Amino acid sequence: MYAIIETGGKQYQIVEGAILDVERLPAEEGQDIEIDRVLALGGEGTDFKVGTPLIEGAKVKLNILRHIKGRKITIYKYKPKNNYRRKKGHRQPYTRVRVKKIICE
Repeated sequence: MYAIIETGGKQYQIVEGAILDVERLPAEEGQDIEIDRVLALGGEGTDFKVGTPLIEGAKVKLNILRHIKGRKITIYKYKPKNNYRRKKGHRQPYTRVRVKKIICE
């Protein structure tokens, strides 16, 4: 069985046991959380269900493995002939999670 969930403004297709990086979640490492924003459910032998916009009673249990940062992105602003240069870096914070269970009631 797989599910399509929404978290952090992005959508992810997940299966049980998968490990993925999502936008930073406000929880401690090792803690279990539930995501109830399930958009679709499908799998072998079952009908594909699509929510309008969410599926009622469907949840996904996630285990937070650790908080990480993405690769560094360099931002450089430049205006010629004006002696204007700005260099800035950014590393996006992510949370690495493991999908424990997909629950459909």
